[in-house]
Amino acid sequence: MKFMKLGGRPDTFFSPSESARSVYTEVTTDLQILVGNCLYHLHKFPLLSKCLLLQALCAEPGSGGDGEVIELAGFPGGAEAFEACAKFCYGITITVSARNLVPLRCAAAHLGMSEAADRGNLAAKLDSFLASCLLRRWKDALAVLHSTRHGAPLCEELGLTSRCVDAVAVLIASPANAMPAKSTSASPWWAHDVAELGVDMFWRIMVAVKSTGAVHEKTVGDALKAYARRWLPNVAKDAEQPFDDAGAIAADNSVKQVTTRHRLLLEKIVSLLPVDKDAVSCAFLLKLLKAANILSASAASKAELVRRVAWQLEEASVGDLLIPSVSCVSDMLYDVDAVAAILDEFALRHAAATAQPPAAISPDDDSPARSGGHRRSRSDESVGFDGARRSSSAAPVSQYALARVGRLVDTFLIEVSKDPNLPVDKLLAIAEAVPDSARPEHDGLYKVVDSYLKAHPEMSKSARKRLCRVLNCRKLSEKACSHAAQNELLPLRVVVQVLFFEHARAAALSGGPVASDSDLPSNIKALLSSKSAGSEDDDADRVDEQRLRALASGASPGDDWSVEGLRRAASKIATLRMKMEEDEDDDEEFVRKAGLSRSASLRFRAFCALPTANPKRMLSKLWPLARSITADRH
Repeated sequence: MKFMKLGGRPDTFFSPSESARSVYTEVTTDLQILVGNCLYHLHKFPLLSKCLLLQALCAEPGSGGDGEVIELAGFPGGAEAFEACAKFCYGITITVSARNLVPLRCAAAHLGMSEAADRGNLAAKLDSFLASCLLRRWKDALAVLHSTRHGAPLCEELGLTSRCVDAVAVLIASPANAMPAKSTSASPWWAHDVAELGVDMFWRIMVAVKSTGAVHEKTVGDALKAYARRWLPNVAKDAEQPFDDAGAIAADNSVKQVTTRHRLLLEKIVSLLPVDKDAVSCAFLLKLLKAANILSASAASKAELVRRVAWQLEEASVGDLLIPSVSCVSDMLYDVDAVAAILDEFALRHAAATAQPPAAISPDDDSPARSGGHRRSRSDESVGFDGARRSSSAAPVSQYALARVGRLVDTFLIEVSKDPNLPVDKLLAIAEAVPDSARPEHDGLYKVVDSYLKAHPEMSKSARKRLCRVLNCRKLSEKACSHAAQNELLPLRVVVQVLFFEHARAAALSGGPVASDSDLPSNIKALLSSKSAGSEDDDADRVDEQRLRALASGASPGDDWSVEGLRRAASKIATLRMKMEEDEDDDEEFVRKAGLSRSASLRFRAFCALPTANPKRMLSKLWPLARSITADRH
């Protein structure tokens, strides 16, 4: 650490008593100055020749003469700084370093030790030493900056703080001029030292660093991450208070004030986030969002974090998205509203990357180009599309990224669906916010539905139907279809749809021709076209149960159980499925026409889930039994 010596005379100050200081001299002292609790017995001539303040005070009537004491209340730097200034006036040697330069400079300014009082005065010498030596060295510049927290208003007025901040920023931007501190591979060489500063100083330095344009934004992001880990709760395991004044922190035990300080720190970090997408990780952004929820950060900070997370959502993990809920009006375990907001922004990003140029898009345009080719959700309907801002910041979303987001959301929904307090509307809002192209298959979504139904057994029939409408049965794998066919929690209509498409897929794989409606076996046609309007009555339930029991036990279901007959039945099933999609509100009517009941659904599934791997072997077992039953009927 560099230092400077001023003056050449030996130290002659002494203490005649516990609370007094004087100087050895043949001349009697004629000036008494009280600084704090210490009374100095000095001489007017050496001090008044260099201190404009003392000149003015002694010129006032009744001050400084006849044993009058001049009191310097609130003197910057206290008695120690005043004594150093007095020694300079006497020509006694004083040592100036980065540790005491700031209090000496503030004391010199307070006493008026400028060039107006005398050439080569203390203030000018300190300024010269600061500019020519201390601010050019990394450790010294940081030490001076640390010391400016004491007497901050006067330091700001004298320009000490701004000079130190600019000097540190220049050293960061030009590391060849500094002495690099010990660093790690995860953060720049200067991040550890800067992380020890208070939040205001850190913010000013980072603003100055970014304004130079000489530091890569990824480096700035790493420095922000290091600072957040050092001070911010929920980002570091053992976070400390983000302020340098340890005494003030120890005296301040108010939780509210500590929370306010952490909130200020978080908002400062958010305001410093670099523009580049990859400057900070998505996991770090989501940690900041969790902290923002806990600390009740400003809406602007939360919105910025949500927007930044949406830019790189494909990089997130499920654990990152599980944001604890801190709402006082909800008993939910996780903050699904925050995830829904992120997905809204992601949908806008996807739309901005795939739509027409912003100037050619009308705000009321609902064309496929605007919607990005995905299902209309609340993200499209309730969030305004600011084309100019979105198109300039949103990067194109690749199909790989879309698929990752789809899997991420489905896995997230599987976790939150276990929450018994999660409303179905919130789950559907998140499930529908993902573009259709992000889900090439719906197995994950089926797991979500199954998990939610298990956690909410009290759901009404209409709520179960509404939940299952997010499923596209065409996108279920064979394994998922097999599970759904035996899932008693699913509405019967969904089970029928699953079986329809499974049989249609089996028929398509066999390579048979497409059959007409009239080719459906007569007994299956009678079952599906039953006109019984009382399917919910006990008598109708028993009739349906008998039919399904006979079918499940191997009785002949119709006139044609050949391979071609199965193909024609599968074709008829696909036709019925298309008709059901055209009118999704006709669920009850469909069940009545089909003559099915909840009590008979398991038998119907058992019948419809007949194996297709070896149909000839199956038919050889069913055919004799079918003949015998037909003969009995006749």
